[in-house]
Amino acid sequence: MNWKTNYRSFYYQGAPEPEDIVLDPTETALLVVDVQSTYLVPSEDPVQRDRWEPFRARMNDVVIPNIAKLVEASREQGVEVMFARIACMKNDGRDRSLSQKKPGWNYLLLPKDSEESKIVPELEPQGDEIVFCKTTDSALTGTNMRLILQNMGVKNVIVVGIFTDQCVASTVRSLADESFNVVVVEDCCAAATKQLHDNELEIINMIYCHVASSQETLDFLEAAKG
Repeated sequence: MNWKTNYRSFYYQGAPEPEDIVLDPTETALLVVDVQSTYLVPSEDPVQRDRWEPFRARMNDVVIPNIAKLVEASREQGVEVMFARIACMKNDGRDRSLSQKKPGWNYLLLPKDSEESKIVPELEPQGDEIVFCKTTDSALTGTNMRLILQNMGVKNVIVVGIFTDQCVASTVRSLADESFNVVVVEDCCAAATKQLHDNELEIINMIYCHVASSQETLDFLEAAKG
């Protein structure tokens, strides 16, 4: 893909191409959003299991391997690696936001010590890497992330994870509103369907973030060495 021209919405068709992106590792964080065990477990309902199979396939074959590569490269280059996960403090979920209490698919009860709430093993946090527990869609509004990013001198945030059209998009918008430069890595994200994924990237691109591939993102980090 070409990040300067792909995922252009109606608003940005014909707009000038953005300037080259250079991500200084000392001012950049990689944020992995909600890549948790619960989303990789097939449903016992055969209909739901089949409906979600394309999502699980993308996660296992594309998203998780690409995030793992980006995490490894970030650690090697001194980029701060951070994680956000949906996890409530109370076992009965009383502390959850309203969006996570409503009936339906988005009803989420993931106590912080449950196996289902954990980051997938392939992306397990290391050392003192920060893991934010949230009961909101946005990882910024539901935690002290903004303060920590500012305290650490972070200006650029690379966002990866799930779901593109929900917690990823909410986090990206919050980061943009707080004046962080945001890069969303297309092949390190997923939504329930490819259509939802692509539509959301088109919506948020150019105004709240820049959408790029994992290889392009690695190139942005390499450019800082030059």
